[in-house]
Amino acid sequence: MPYRRTPAVQARMDGRRDAVLGAARALLADEGYAGCTVAAVAARARIATGSVYRHFPSKSVLAVELFRSVVTAEVDAVSAAARRPEDPAEGVAAAVETFARRALASPRLAYALLAEPVDTAVEAERLVFRRAFRDVFAARIAEGTASGRLPRQDPLLTAAGLVGACAEALIGPLSGAVTGGAPGPRTPAHLVAFTLRALGVPRADHP
Repeated sequence: MPYRRTPAVQARMDGRRDAVLGAARALLADEGYAGCTVAAVAARARIATGSVYRHFPSKSVLAVELFRSVVTAEVDAVSAAARRPEDPAEGVAAAVETFARRALASPRLAYALLAEPVDTAVEAERLVFRRAFRDVFAARIAEGTASGRLPRQDPLLTAAGLVGACAEALIGPLSGAVTGGAPGPRTPAHLVAFTLRALGVPRADHP
């Protein structure tokens, strides 16, 4: 008869796994991927290095799971922001502003997610999640074009361009913050203005 874990055993294992991911996230926010060695994660989680390998067979697997867990939360936050305004263009602008403000609030973490050199497995995840952000933007753009509130355009193409532009625009301020500088406080507002112009609805009340 095959062994089956009891609910208590499974809960304990899940708790340890979550503790490892929590420690890895804290290290990522402090030191980037370079600081997320298995030994460092184990030390931060106050467990033996071998215990990390029971849940994540390699540093690459841990890095991918870490990336997924952190970026999923970012996609959820951006998606929630995009749905709040009734107007589709304002929804996209709110999503962009949320993306930028959250990134600038945790610059070391955001830089690691967006631009820090990583192995190919994490780089592949970056592409997956760029498409996830694109789809959030595209859904509201498609709503706007269908209702006539936005000019006719390819929602996926516009959304992909906005995601790429936001990431590229943030890399400079984020890298400066990582090296001790202060990110530009007007960056989110300028990105919102850029977004509205890109959608075809320039607004006089944005810079």
